[in-house]
Amino acid sequence: MGSRLVPVLLITLLLTLHAQLWLGRGSLPKVTQLQAQLIEQNQRNSQAQWANDQLAAEVRDLKEGLEMVEEKARMELGMVKSNEIYVQISR
Repeated sequence: MGSRLVPVLLITLLLTLHAQLWLGRGSLPKVTQLQAQLIEQNQRNSQAQWANDQLAAEVRDLKEGLEMVEEKARMELGMVKSNEIYVQISR
C-alpha cells in the first residue's frame, strides 16, 4: 500500500502544478494577455509623450516670441511696464 502512495502523490502534485500553469493567476494565457496590454499601454504612453512634447515646444515658442516682442518694444519704442520707472542715460 505504501509503495503506491508515492506515485499517486507525485501525479496529484504534477496535475496540480500543470493546472496552475494553464488556469491559475500566473497562467500562460494570462501572462500573454498582460504582455499585450503592456504593449498597447506603452504605445498610448508614447503618443501622449509626443503630444506633450509638441505642446511644450509651442509654449516655449510663445514665451520666447513674447519676450522678443517685449524687448523690441522696449528698445525701439521705449515701452515701460506699469510698475517700472523709465530712466534714460545719455552719453
